Amino acid sequence: MTNPRKKIILNEILFWKQNKLLPEHYCDFLSALYTEGADIEELEPVQHPKQAILPSEKRKMVLLVVGLCIAIMAVLTLYFTMQSLTLILTVVVGLGACILFIAAWQMAQKKHLLAPIFHVLAAILLFSMSIRICTTYFSGNNTVLFCLIAANCIIWLWSGIKMKLLYFTVSGVLGLVALIGYYIINLS
Repeated sequence: MTNPRKKIILNEILFWKQNKLLPEHYCDFLSALYTEGADIEELEPVQHPKQAILPSEKRKMVLLVVGLCIAIMAVLTLYFTMQSLTLILTVVVGLGACILFIAAWQMAQKKHLLAPIFHVLAAILLFSMSIRICTTYFSGNNTVLFCLIAANCIIWLWSGIKMKLLYFTVSGVLGLVALIGYYIINLS
């Protein structure tokens, strides 16, 4: 076994010993086995888990998602409160939804854990954009609102089935069931 491999394995055994992942005598046996009875002298100190690459990248991604959620909430707040910027904000929200869908698709290709969050944020933006367009241009027309909500639910259902995303499939089915139930109740 090459020297760098031995270092990696011995550092891992030392990490197990320090964090009590294995009993101490097991770690001593394994380190004696890999050093072939020689002393462990030139091992690098085991890094604290917070200094490892994965947790620091995880923190960056969490900060990115939190920042993105806050930005989306701010844009949606402006979107539904400012009447004069409706067209501009509609374009911004639509572009944001497209960018999020593209980012989610790329992350899903890499099996990244943040892909579902980006999918959901993009779907929320698309849904809010369609509701805003309906309330702005078709104010008081419940048929258009009903059709837009049904279209969103069908898109969620189709996306869930096509991309094998359970949360979209369930959302689409539950949305359609709620719409049909609301329609049946209002007919009575």
